[in-house]
Parts: sequence; C-alpha cells; structure tokens
Amino acid sequence: MTLRRTFKTVVLALSIAVGLVAHTKTSHAQTLETLTVAGGCFWCVEADFEKVDGVKEAVSGFAGGSTANPTYKQVTGGNTGHYEAVQITFDPAQVDVETLLSLFFRSIDPTDAGGQFCDRGDSYRTAIFATPSQTNAANQAKASAQAQLGQTVVTPVLKSGPFYPADTYHQNFYKEGGIILTRFGPKSKAKAYKAYRDACGRDARVKALWGSDAPFVGG
Repeated sequence: MTLRRTFKTVVLALSIAVGLVAHTKTSHAQTLETLTVAGGCFWCVEADFEKVDGVKEAVSGFAGGSTANPTYKQVTGGNTGHYEAVQITFDPAQVDVETLLSLFFRSIDPTDAGGQFCDRGDSYRTAIFATPSQTNAANQAKASAQAQLGQTVVTPVLKSGPFYPADTYHQNFYKEGGIILTRFGPKSKAKAYKAYRDACGRDARVKALWGSDAPFVGG
C-alpha cells in the first residue's frame, strides 16, 4: 500500500512538472511579436535582421498589394502593388520594437522614393507596415530619422495587412550554398548575394547617410 501511494505521488509530481514545462513553452511562444518592413531587396533586409539578438526569424515576402498570394515575377512586374518585404519575428523581452525600427531606418536610404540603391521601381520602395500598437513607435522612429538626417524621410508608415512569404528559393538566400548561374558564372547563393550587395552599393550609400550609426554595413 505504501509503495503504491509512493508511486502515485511520483507520477503526480512528474505530471505537474511536465505541465509546467509545457505551459512555460506555450507562454513564451505567445510573447513573440512580428514587425513587417520593406527596405528594398528582401534578401538584404532578411540578412541584416537575422543578426539582431532577440530576432527569432526573418522571412522574405510581399506586403502592401492587392493580389492574393503573388509570385515574385508578378510583384517585380509591377502589377500587384506589393513591396518586397520582410516579416521579423522577435522576442520583445530581448529586443523592443523601437530598437528594431531604429535599426531599420539606419539600414536603408529613407530619402529615396523610387526604390533602393540599384533596385528601382515600386516593389523596391521602403515602408513600415505597422500594427495599431506599433504605429506610434513607427511615426516616432520616422521623425527621429528625419531629424538626424536633416532631410525629408519618404518612408511611409502604412497599416499592416496580409503578408505573403516568397517561395523557398528566396528564403535564406544570403547563406545558402546551392549553386546558381550568375553573369559572373556559377556561384553559391551566398557568394552571389555578397557580389550583388557590393555591386548594388547598398552599404556604401547607407554608410554615407548614417556614418557610424549604420548598424549592418558590411553585412
């Protein structure tokens, strides 16, 4: 009888412990938030923000348009109204949205209304797709960027809406090893990305604008 009671006690204790662990994991998962931004080439924005402590994932995709589930070809063709965008999933206990917005502005050219760097056209424009709780922080970050630059910041703060992830080919492009054919011959995706980023002048322009406040130059 005593042995049976002891066994039941152990089983009950184990059940409680498992329940507490599961609850902790669920509670932590529920604290994660997302921020969606457009900063030109989504490969670059994804690569930049996946370096930030507290960011759990950055997904390349499309936002701000009128076509459901658009393809990359449709978006770059200019007929859907979408921006190349990145949805950043982060833990607000490790990094707050204000910090992410500050990093975002200082990783782009927010004075350029026609695209970013060598990429021109509507799909390469900058924007913040803010949730209601993020709108005030986004507007404050924009005002701060404008005051620091002493130039008009044209990056709009837009209402958040549907975000459509791009196809697998475009995810994690900056660190993939798969070989693709480029104008310079066969290269891994990672090397092709680096060559593109250098040739496009992204880091050079950001450095010229923001100086030592440019957080991702060289990324």
